[in-house]
Order: sequence, then structure tokens, then C-alpha cells
Amino acid sequence: MIRTHALATAFVAFLLAASLGHAAEPDAESKKSRLPDPGELTSLAVETGHGTEARLEIRGADTRQQLLVTGVYASGQGRDLTAETVYESQPEGVISIDASGMLTPLDDGSAILRVRHEAGPSAELAVTVRDFDRQPEVHFANHITPIFTKHGCNGGGCHGKSGGQNGFRLSLLGFEPPEDYQFLVKEARGRRVFPAAPDRSLLLLKATGQLPHGGGERFTEDSYEYRLMRRWIAQGLPYGAEDAPTVDRIEVFPRERIMDAHAQQQLLVIAHYTDGSTQDVTRMAQFEPNAVEMAEVSPTGVVTTIDQTGDVAVMVRYQAQVDVFRATIPLGIQIESMPQANNFIDELAFAKLKQLGLPPSELCDDATFLRRSTVAIAGRLPTLEESQEFMADASENKRDRLIDRLLGSIDYAENFANKWATVLRNKRVQDTYKHGTYAFHMWIRNSLHQNMPYDQFVREIVAASGDIGRNPPVAWYREVNEVEEQVEDTAQLFLGMRIQCARCHHHPFEKWSQKDYYSLAAFFSQVQRKEGELPSEQRIFHNPGKATAKNPKTGENELPTGLGDEPQEVAPDYDPRQALADWMSQPDNPFFARALVNRYWKHFFSRGLVEPEDDMRVTNPATNPELLDAVAEHFVESGYDLKDLVRTICRSRLFQLSSEPNPYNADDKQNYSRYFPRRLRAEVLLDSVDSLTGSPTKYAGMPAGTRAVALPDTEFNSFFLTVFGRPEAATACECERTSDANLAQSLHLINSNEIQQKLASKEGRAAILAADAQRTPADNIAELYMRAYSRLPTPDEQSRAMAYIEKAENVGHAYEDIVWALINTKEFLFDH
Repeated sequence: MIRTHALATAFVAFLLAASLGHAAEPDAESKKSRLPDPGELTSLAVETGHGTEARLEIRGADTRQQLLVTGVYASGQGRDLTAETVYESQPEGVISIDASGMLTPLDDGSAILRVRHEAGPSAELAVTVRDFDRQPEVHFANHITPIFTKHGCNGGGCHGKSGGQNGFRLSLLGFEPPEDYQFLVKEARGRRVFPAAPDRSLLLLKATGQLPHGGGERFTEDSYEYRLMRRWIAQGLPYGAEDAPTVDRIEVFPRERIMDAHAQQQLLVIAHYTDGSTQDVTRMAQFEPNAVEMAEVSPTGVVTTIDQTGDVAVMVRYQAQVDVFRATIPLGIQIESMPQANNFIDELAFAKLKQLGLPPSELCDDATFLRRSTVAIAGRLPTLEESQEFMADASENKRDRLIDRLLGSIDYAENFANKWATVLRNKRVQDTYKHGTYAFHMWIRNSLHQNMPYDQFVREIVAASGDIGRNPPVAWYREVNEVEEQVEDTAQLFLGMRIQCARCHHHPFEKWSQKDYYSLAAFFSQVQRKEGELPSEQRIFHNPGKATAKNPKTGENELPTGLGDEPQEVAPDYDPRQALADWMSQPDNPFFARALVNRYWKHFFSRGLVEPEDDMRVTNPATNPELLDAVAEHFVESGYDLKDLVRTICRSRLFQLSSEPNPYNADDKQNYSRYFPRRLRAEVLLDSVDSLTGSPTKYAGMPAGTRAVALPDTEFNSFFLTVFGRPEAATACECERTSDANLAQSLHLINSNEIQQKLASKEGRAAILAADAQRTPADNIAELYMRAYSRLPTPDEQSRAMAYIEKAENVGHAYEDIVWALINTKEFLFDH
């Protein structure tokens, strides 16, 4: 029966309009950041990044220095005035400075640079230029490679891709300068460079657009880049001294700043070299914001904020080094009072909201909290009895007691076992794997139910040995059967690091190198396999010996080393994987606890403090670092207690805020000023449909009443689960699960045989209610709303449903239509 007749359509239209309503959109003025009036401009501060504020020494004609001018106001606020000040130098002819604050030398000598603002304040900087006429040898790795990187020549879309571009290949992002030197100078008999006539070199003719070039013009003949590359060619194409200093780290100024919407901030980037010297590399650095909807960055390092309130990070990269600038963009609303904090989560989160001037929504009502917490913790809708009991309970601590009751249930363990089994790749690719996938799922579920400490949980997986029949966590090694997969899954799952890039080259967004990658791989270097007790299964065992992994680039054998840690000398008879688990579970490990906390935070709030939840690099900082660190510290101090972590999160008022926006926070997606609605996961949604219709789905080989969320692996055929985004458990990434809405989902809920059969089942909810002469239609409508939404219908909803039943020729069909209408509402489909 396709439910398209007028009454059913009108009723579901009413429910769709009534559910999950939103507050009025804020007007344009209320969206604008409104920092308090800073008061009078009192002084100017000039920053060069070299450690001295009043004096600057420049050596050589190639040096460029970006100035950073900050205005200090009566309120104490600091604002970037680099592009708003006037620059004058005396005497003339020593230095030149443009309107953006870029200073270049003109000749040896000393000068006084005066910086003044139209509001009155001024500042001075003493500048000395030395060795202007000296032309030092150009170093290929230190000077030429950064030009290729800055102008995109060695990017993945140009000559940096694996096969190069149009016969010319460079290493990706310049991480292998010796190889680049060979490609450029020796390949094709050196046709790209012409030392006898540098200006006729193909390298320069194409880059300046004088000859056809697929990448177009990259710089001009009067540019710094052209002059430096031309001089290098004229010098005879030297690679440079082997002992030349290299970049040890870079530093960005300022590190953070509170900025208004549509404001600008000039960045200054200083490279620190291994010989202790420093150099301004602002114009050679690359800049990339982690939220393009919040800020954009020019090639010269000018950050321009947009409308959205919150925090944005700008990654700064030069050669193999990275640093981060953070901008906070407040809304600026004066908040008189915040909700009372339940725990430290609230204290830190509400302090952030107050700093942003972003008022939070009100607390959600009891019905919403009951449904939200039951879905999040237990992976199901509340039962009718649970809803009635909770709504009738007048005690002040009923929310806390509900959380504890849910954590004590097997439903909690099944819900989170579903989550973990997916990212641990518990996948049945052939029927003989069935015993192993079932056993591994059961082990995960029981571990969660018994509240095994998380560090032990991870240790038993990563260091698993033996047969699946005796030690189910060995199943993890069935899918991650190569060392590279073991390294990458371990880093992504348990350290929050996507380290895959470092397998072949230096990580483009992190500090991790191939040495770091293969040092981590050394922990898995002694894993061996042989035929197991069960068909097609293997036995995992530790083969004693020196634990090393060969770096394919250098040929060196790397010792087991945790990321950022010192190499470990592992005893021959000690499984290196145990040493890995030892390192991860150390209380001061900077990755382990934070990665888990962030993963669980996203489970409960729809967005991680770091997003994506398993990409926790230094260039992708948390929106509230203090909060992330505090929750991680609490988790460690609890003994890695997962239930305590869930309890702490769910007891916070932050988790209990309404999803209804106020006039200011409708656009907020990173500061948790309101609960962000999200569609129910595929398995939870199917179980919810089964619960409301009273017609459970049957799964081949599983006992009657088995929930979709409790299925041991992903190999149960279900079009519903597939179309609603169930992951295939093929990778360690939770991004496999899709939550985007599509037409196929809507059609399936509206007209599919599966849904229609559940509605029309003789043992289903609609048939039972229609046949019960002891109950009134009002009682039945109240029950359906309580089952679907954990609340009673509003008077308007009640009257419309009653009217629909009274007009229906077939009461059974009328109840089917009402259940169908409830299923198709946002309030049912979403966790809110």
C-alpha cells in the first residue's frame, strides 16, 4: 500500500513542519563580530621576529624582512596595523619598505625606520645593512627548492606528482632536494638550465611566461625569485656545501590573536637554522587555513577573517617544518550569566563561550534528554516503560541515574562494540571467517560491558598472539596483514594520527618523516604467521630477534620508536608490540588519551574537538585545547575508564543543551553552544523503525530479536543499512560511515516494501492498537508519540491525529498511516 492519499500526506506534512523547529534566523547585524571598543590607540610595537625590538641587522642583498606592526589600545587590545601605518627611513638609499611592511636593503649603511599612524603614535627601528655587495653561493636545498614549493611547481597537481608533468619531475613539496637537483641539472642533458646564458634557461623562460608553460606565469623577471634563480644558474648550478645549516624549526608571529570579523592580520615567519641563525621566510612560506569558511590567507601571509564566530588555525609550512597561527573571532555579545556548571567540562566550555560572546541555548527538556542519551549511550530509542517512568520521576538526580542505568546495560556494550568492530575492521570476507568475526565482536562487547581499562583493551589488540579461537583479538591481524597497515591503523585508531603520507615522503602537514614512520613500523617487525587451528585462519606469534625496520629511502634499519620519543632497545625475548603498548599507555603520552577522548567526544557531540577526529596534527589544533587536555587528563587519572568518560561527558550541562538555536548561535558548529542534531546511524535507525512498528527485522543465523546495532559484522544483507550509510569495515577511518541524506533514503522510508510490510504486519504496532477495544484512540496516539519521541503529543498533534482516525474508513490503515507519518519526520530520524 503506497501511502499517497490526501489525508496521510497532509498529516505527515503537518508533522514535518512541527518537528525540530528552529528559532528565527539572526539578522545580519547580530551575526557580525562586535569586539568592545578598544579605546584610544596608545602605542605601536614593531616586531621583526629576531629577538630585538629596537634594532635589526640585515646581511646581504637577498635578505627580505617582513615587519609586523601592532597597535596597542587603551583597553589592552592589540590589533594589526602593518598595512595602515606610514613608513619613513633616514637617510635614504639604505633600505626600502613598501606599504605591506616588507623591508629590503639597498646598500650598506645604517638607517632609522620611523613607523607612524594617523592617530598619532609612532615607533622607531634602527636598521643596519652589511655585506650588500657580497654574493654568497646559492644553496640549492635552502634557496631554490623553497621557490618551487612556494609557487606550486612541486605540488601534487604539477611536477610533484609521481610521474611528473610533461617530462619534468620533482619530489613532492621538495622533501628530497638531492633528487630534484638531479632531475633539474642532470636529466635530459641539462636542457632546462643554461649557465652560459642564464636568461635563456628554459627554467626561467617558462616560469616567467616567455615560453608556453602549462602552469602559466609563476613570477616576473624583476622578482626576487627570478634574481635568485638566475644567480644560481650563473654560478654554475652549485648544490651547496654539505655542511650548510638546515632549517631546524620555524616560528610564526603572532602565535594567536583575537580578531574582529573581516579584520586582517599580517603574519611573520622566521626560520631557525641548525647553526643558530635566523631568517625571515614569510614570502617563501605557505599558508593554509583549516576552516576556509572562517578565514582566507594571501600568499604574503595576510589573514582575513570572515563572518563565522569561533577559532580558525592557519598552517604555516616552510620546507619540512610547520607552525600554526590561531585566530579567535568573537561574536561579542555581552553575557551576564552562564548555565550553572555540572563539572569541569562545563567550566571550560562555558568560559570559551563567554570569551567568544556566544550565548548558549537553554537546557533541553527531560524528554529530549532521555531520547538523546539513550540513543547515544545504548544505541536505541527509550522503551515505552522507560519514557513513562522517567517523565513521571520528579527527583533532581534522575538524569544522572539514567546515565548510570544505561552504562550498566548490555545495550551500551553492544552500541559501542558496533562502533569499535567497524574501525577494527571486523570484516567477514569469506564464510570461513565467521567464527573469528563473531568471536572478536563478542570479545569487544564483553570488554566494554565489563569496563576493561582502555589501555588494556588496546594492548590486547595490538599485541595479540595465538589463534583466533583462543584469543579473539588476533582477528585484527587478519585484516591488517601488512606491516604498513599495522602502523597506519595503530597511528590512526589509537594515536589520532594519519601518518600514511610519511610512508613515502615527509608528511606535508606534520613533522613526521619517513624515519618516524619506519621507527614506528619496527614495533611490528617481529610479527610472524603460520597456519592456525581453524580453516583459513592464521596463528600470530612473536619471532624473537632484534626489532628493526628498514627505511627504503636511506637503507637504514630503524629501531622501535614512539612518535616524538627516543629509540628503544627492546630485549630480544620481549615482544616489541608490548613495548609499543607500554609507550602508548604512559600517562604523559601526548597522543593516546587525547585521541580516544576526541573520538568519543565526536560520538556524543557530532563534532570532535579536533575534526576530523583521527587527524590530530599540530597544524589542525583543537577548537578548545584546554578542554581537550582537561578531559584527556581526567581520562588518564581515572585509569582509562571508558564508562567514567561517558558518564563525565553526559553529565555535563554542555551535553544537555537544547538543539534549538537562539538568535546568535544558529551557525555555530565548533563551540558546542547548542546541541547539533544529527541523523540516527543506520543500525540505530533500523532498530528504531522496528521498535515503533513492532515488527523486528530478522537476520539470517541470528536469534530472533537481535538488534541491527548488535550484529557481529557487516556481512548481513540489508538494503536499509546499506542505503543509510552503514560502513563496510574496510578501513580504520570512521569516515566510511556516511550520514548525508539522499533521495534513495527518502523513497525507501516512504514507499519500500520493507517499510510497508512492517507497517501492515498483523503482529505489528498498528494492528495491535486498532484491535484493542479497551483503549481509546487518545491513549493509542499518546503511546505512539511516547515510543517515537519519548514525549506526549501536543494538543494540536493530538487533535489532528484523532480527526484523522475518526474520518478513516479502515482504522487499522489509519494507525498504519500515523506510524508511517511519524517515521518520516525529522524528530524521529534525528538525534536532537
